Amino acid sequence: MHFLIFGAGALGQAIGCMLAADGHQVDLLIRSRFLNHLQETGLKVHGVLGTFQAPPEQLGLLTSLKARSGASYDIILLTTKTYDTDSAITAIAGLSSCYCPVVSMQNGCGNLEKLEARLGRERSLAARIITGFEIEQPGVVQVTVSADAVHVGGCVAGVVPAAARRLADALTGAGLPTVAVPDIYQSLYAKLLYNCTLNPLGAILGVHYGLLGESEETRMLMDQVIDETFTVLTTMGGSMPWPDAVAYREVFYGQLLPATSNHRPSMLQDLEQHKPTEVEAMVGYVSAQGRIYGVPTPCCDFLTALVRFKEQQSIR
Repeated sequence: MHFLIFGAGALGQAIGCMLAADGHQVDLLIRSRFLNHLQETGLKVHGVLGTFQAPPEQLGLLTSLKARSGASYDIILLTTKTYDTDSAITAIAGLSSCYCPVVSMQNGCGNLEKLEARLGRERSLAARIITGFEIEQPGVVQVTVSADAVHVGGCVAGVVPAAARRLADALTGAGLPTVAVPDIYQSLYAKLLYNCTLNPLGAILGVHYGLLGESEETRMLMDQVIDETFTVLTTMGGSMPWPDAVAYREVFYGQLLPATSNHRPSMLQDLEQHKPTEVEAMVGYVSAQGRIYGVPTPCCDFLTALVRFKEQQSIR
């Protein structure tokens, strides 16, 4: 298959390396700062999923889509930060000869809806990933943790698109376990619960996930985030794999947190690199939806405000 990975940071580079190593044709749209090094060394991925290597001649390295304006791909994987979603979709829509499926592999909620609005229901898919990726050094990505297989699905609940099955087969064959699911929204809401509970608090305190579970004070804050997020999502009409917040907390503390205890929050990595965070697609999303649906979200509001402050100070 021929893939375009749009916005290849840690996640995109890792997936691109794994797919290329398995024999797929992969173009990566990357930041210009990565270009020279990747042209010399290619990509290497190592960690909990194993070790994978893609020499530079196996990779198409792009810093813009101008040279590929007439290209055709089998699948486009969108791996940008959420604040770049709108500009990314505009660029993808400008590929005049390409009408393939586009898969949001991003954090937070709202990205699939944007894809559907611009590209149509048939082309729009999303994936839920609970696996941690970090750029260890240029050209080397470490897979730090993996709590579950990737889920991929389309816009219509109860329908598994053929493109979702093809992508699941390709990623699984490349070493990243993936399943096509009939309700990707449920998976995305489940990940939102997980991300809202850990990511902003870990970024504010500057610690990896495991430490957050060791303190009574931080567990109290996480419990409140879970309660608020669960209430907002159910009020919106969303469904989740658990009947209530109590049931989710049992899974969260018993399975999800231990499986990802060594992971450093993506928001913390963004702050350290003086970059914007994805807070608006996580606790900021919960706060915004809470206002729309009349659900109080004081803890999510507070965490959103603190991350915004730290983000502003970091960028300055």
